[in-house]
Amino acid sequence: MLALAAMPRITKVYTRTGDQGTTGLGGGQRVAKDSLRIETYGTVDELSSAIGAALALGLDSRLAAPLERVQNELFNLGSDLCILEEDKAGMPVPVVEERHVTGLENLMDELSTALAPLENFLLPGGTPGAALLHLARTICRRAERSLVALARVETVGPWTLPYLNRLSDALFVMARYENLARGKADILWNSRA
Repeated sequence: MLALAAMPRITKVYTRTGDQGTTGLGGGQRVAKDSLRIETYGTVDELSSAIGAALALGLDSRLAAPLERVQNELFNLGSDLCILEEDKAGMPVPVVEERHVTGLENLMDELSTALAPLENFLLPGGTPGAALLHLARTICRRAERSLVALARVETVGPWTLPYLNRLSDALFVMARYENLARGKADILWNSRA
């Protein structure tokens, strides 16, 4: 079993260490707050917040537990991204693993059995919960694009990109499931509009 680094004890929210536009990575390195790595895991944090908003609104009970698990997995992803790959051997931290990707695939397979096949593109919306899940999906895609750019210049964890790719698909399926569970039809794209 992997021994994890001690979890931080936060006694004060403000530190003043970022007042000059830098922030610290988990390994102690200082980087610009607008660096690609910070942008990437900041977008992952934004994604978790959007999922939290959807959960707070009240979603179908079949979606709540998986989304709460996803929020924890997104914290793992943030941990994975805030520690440089070369530092991980001496600083084991929670990371995204193959099992997280497989879990999302299994969830999509299960939820999809209740959904009609797609015959057209969908517009985000329907119920408030589905609309928020579609918003989360688009934030997830932005995080994925940012991670692709980061992976071109720095090494990232091997399961980080597959995880975000599957999660955006899972959020799409969950948005459709939320509409179905509430008796609301998906909104189809009218190409003649």
